[in-house]
Amino acid sequence: MRTTRRFTPHILERYRALGRGTGTFEQYIPWHRVSRSDPASRGRSHLLVWRGRHRELLSDGELIAFFFTTRVLGPNDDVREQFPLSLDSAPHELAAYDARFASLSRPGTLDIAADLGIPHPQCRGGGQCAPWVMTTDLLLMRRAADGKPSLLAVSCKDRTPLSRRTTELLQIEQAYWTRRGVAWLLLTPHLYETLVAQTLQRTWPWALGTPVDSRALEAAYAAVHRWYGHSLTFTLQRITDALGDSDVAQRALWQSIWSGRVAADLRRGWRQHIPLRLLPQADFDALNPVLSGRSAWI
Repeated sequence: MRTTRRFTPHILERYRALGRGTGTFEQYIPWHRVSRSDPASRGRSHLLVWRGRHRELLSDGELIAFFFTTRVLGPNDDVREQFPLSLDSAPHELAAYDARFASLSRPGTLDIAADLGIPHPQCRGGGQCAPWVMTTDLLLMRRAADGKPSLLAVSCKDRTPLSRRTTELLQIEQAYWTRRGVAWLLLTPHLYETLVAQTLQRTWPWALGTPVDSRALEAAYAAVHRWYGHSLTFTLQRITDALGDSDVAQRALWQSIWSGRVAADLRRGWRQHIPLRLLPQADFDALNPVLSGRSAWI
């Protein structure tokens, strides 16, 4: 049982002292964590290891959104979950990756809420009151071919319609990123198909597991196309024959699919006798709302 029941100003100060919300890549520490010392989230929390650290996701919607983001992230890109928004004016968030952005100061949520005429959320407890630190569920950093970094902010809501207060808070968050020139997406279950989400949940241990080498990826690609129309079990056995290891075969297949190298239809059932069905690349990409840039309205 968690020992901390509710958020208080003291807890927010403790988060700051612990360095929550700071760092990049393996050194990043989420603002909210899946921990017994933290107040419980309203959704079902998830912990998974990817690229050298635990990813701390506080709902099923965040988990699925995280899976979608892995498709758009290159080997030198980053994603930070439970990212805190600055209360006051602060350097651009890209400054964590490129010092040239440190001089670009942008307004915090307090000023933005005042500009929008929306009451800023507060945190109370122990006879104190302090501004609540808002967060964005996923903040992606991607580098262009010339090495220049850019950000993409993704927020998730498991349920719609949204309450009036939730909509107000999302408006503050959207404006926060807009004033930083950062694209912001709001993901809800209406933006992706349930069968796709279920397939991602079933296959992520292979897709996000230890990366296989190019030889294994080639073997998976060749088997899918050579034995197209056969069952998934048959295809996996052919990959296993080529690589000599069933776990490597599973990782090779699903890493090929999640990366888009093999554009297999993710709207498949769990039964192993069902064959893989290939899609045109554009149709495969459209199954991913992050890759497609789809967003719900507020």
